[in-house]
Amino acid sequence: MVFESHHSNLNNNMKQFLHVFALITILIGLSPSVKAQSNGFEEIKSMELMDLIFQQLETNYVDEIKPGEMSKTAIDAMLKQLDPYTVYYHESNMEDYRMMTTGQYGGIGALIRKMGEYTFIAEPYEGKPAQLSGAMAGDKILSIDGKDMKGKASDEVSDGLRGPKGSTIQLKVERAGEEKTISITRDEIKLADVPYFGMLNNGTTGYIKLNSFTQTASAEVIAAYGKLKQQGMTSVILDLRGNGGGLLMEAVRIVNIFVKKGQTVVTTKGRIPEENKTYATSADPLDLTIPLVVLVDGGSASASEIVSGSLQDLDRAVIIGENSYGKGLVQRTFDLKYGSKIKVTISKYYTPSGRCVQRLEYYDKELGDKPKAIADSLLKSFKTVNGRKVIDGRGIEPDILVEKDDYSRLLLMLVSNNVIFNYATDFKRTHESIAPAKTFKLSDDEYAAFKAYALKQEFTYSTASEEQLEKMKKTAEDEGYFEDIKGDYQQLLSKVTPSKERDLDKFKTEINDILSSEIVARYYYQNGRAEQAFQTDKDILKAIEVLSDAKQLNTILGK
Repeated sequence: MVFESHHSNLNNNMKQFLHVFALITILIGLSPSVKAQSNGFEEIKSMELMDLIFQQLETNYVDEIKPGEMSKTAIDAMLKQLDPYTVYYHESNMEDYRMMTTGQYGGIGALIRKMGEYTFIAEPYEGKPAQLSGAMAGDKILSIDGKDMKGKASDEVSDGLRGPKGSTIQLKVERAGEEKTISITRDEIKLADVPYFGMLNNGTTGYIKLNSFTQTASAEVIAAYGKLKQQGMTSVILDLRGNGGGLLMEAVRIVNIFVKKGQTVVTTKGRIPEENKTYATSADPLDLTIPLVVLVDGGSASASEIVSGSLQDLDRAVIIGENSYGKGLVQRTFDLKYGSKIKVTISKYYTPSGRCVQRLEYYDKELGDKPKAIADSLLKSFKTVNGRKVIDGRGIEPDILVEKDDYSRLLLMLVSNNVIFNYATDFKRTHESIAPAKTFKLSDDEYAAFKAYALKQEFTYSTASEEQLEKMKKTAEDEGYFEDIKGDYQQLLSKVTPSKERDLDKFKTEINDILSSEIVARYYYQNGRAEQAFQTDKDILKAIEVLSDAKQLNTILGK
């Protein structure tokens, strides 16, 4: 009887699991041209074997199986053999997919962070429902619509905060020891591709921060550019640091702002002939001559590398910062059944000089091996328009590499243990206002107050040197040499054993920079954080130096 009841679910479960086979068909039969090239027998054989295996499991496995979970496991395992950019989106993940492509979602407009058993409001977006309703950075989220949030993962809290535009939630928070209930009406939140633009302190250089490449990226950059020109901008910095990419055509349109109509920006080459395409500028440029610097770092990928790479190849901009990520692959999204989608890597892209920036090789790896960087011996050199040498396989190498200082262990501990975050929250409660973001800096007396606060906080603080010495001691003990070096060991240990009080003074400058940024964000939000960084950001300071010296700029560009 149990078997009959269990077996009666076979058809329904099979229908659910067949979703896997539909996906396999998409993967190995994306178009007639691909299907014609594939081994038809192997395709049919593989699908039939999977079907038979599932039937055996459904019929004979000791416990009842869950088709949905099994299909996801099968899909994930299959895609893992390809690259990290070929991704399946279940129908339940469509809101995440929408935010990725459009920058839009329904919610309250705030960043959150997990601290201990609770999630906190980390930063409300200025002008969005959370901020307009009175939510503040540092608010501990106790419940959402009466549901206790203690111990809940950040994803679950985020799901509770999101919802349809016009719907209202009751957010119960704790602030300075007091509980408050805040009524917030959700809205359609659009994460700006350009969260900040403005004139730098020198009064002539414009700055545009581009965080992503959604459908509105180029329109937002063009709008920012126009407003900065009205303010007297004579040179411009386009900041692509931390920008992981997005839509290819938005990258082409942004390049079009600075280069002539009809200029090839990027070409793509795939296994399918239909994916071999050339993308060129199609509009008249806004400005062919304005001095331009593009900032990149290890978080600049994909569309960011199309923009920076093409502007470098065309000798239209000086690239400053760190080596970019090195993602030279292009994806396209295909609709599947049941409201799901799959994003598939369809081609590699090449900048105007002919180079592909892809750093890692996924397709020649042996089963089980991790992807490896393309060997130096396989790298090829290319030439920019003015004859400058560039190479492929390493992302975008900046024209000016700016070395970054490593943060001290103490600063990392202060951040990870939320000492800086909590102090900024307390500071806001006791200081009604502060100086403008562009000039704000903690005074010596204010830093001394922070130092006193930090010394009262309990957190583990050890240095890397101390940890290495402890390992050396263990090795020496195991080999029987420790007694011979004990005196030297104790002398070294005394010099590297950390002191919070001493190191709060030793690393005052870097701690003050990060603390000041966190405090500024409490008053001026994201815009303030950007403006406060102008004082100390090495990349921006180097960009201003280059843009202020026409001879240096032209020498770098090979003119």
